[in-house]
Amino acid sequence: MLLASVSLLMLFLFPIWRITLEAPQFPEGLFLDIWINKLTGQDDYVLQNVNILNHYIGMQEIHEDSIPELQYFPYVVVGMFLLGVVITVVNKRWLFVGWLVLLMVLVGLGIYDFYLWEYEYGHNLNPQAPIKVPGMVYQPPLLGEKALLNFNALSYPAIGSLFLFLSMAFSFLAFYLKKE
Repeated sequence: MLLASVSLLMLFLFPIWRITLEAPQFPEGLFLDIWINKLTGQDDYVLQNVNILNHYIGMQEIHEDSIPELQYFPYVVVGMFLLGVVITVVNKRWLFVGWLVLLMVLVGLGIYDFYLWEYEYGHNLNPQAPIKVPGMVYQPPLLGEKALLNFNALSYPAIGSLFLFLSMAFSFLAFYLKKE
């Protein structure tokens, strides 16, 4: 159970999700890593380049400050870590599974929230945009690949997601191995 708790702290060291934009004008692709508390890319200018491209099709700019989840998700992770440590000390089998269920619910809510953000981001377009394609929306895929004009958008879990699943696996293992 302690390994399950500590695994969550790895979300501060590794990104959770990666969105990559591939296009002829960017042969190496533009990638945006989503962490528990920040956004990064392969260089300091990725977010600026994405925002410039988004301007032409009417998408809103992406700024860390405009994503409240990046402000409060770290508290959720630290809270789950501390709760996991307390549960480790109490050492009750039913608490192990309770923690696992709570984590799974929080992850599910996080994925749903990410989908809603992507939906708003890709559908709420500025009507004054220089480039307008009737009926076109620019929502990146939640998971997988999607063609958006001359870009191919890829959206996949990053290594931080592995630690989320390890955390779930360790807590299930603690539940399974614990004898009442």
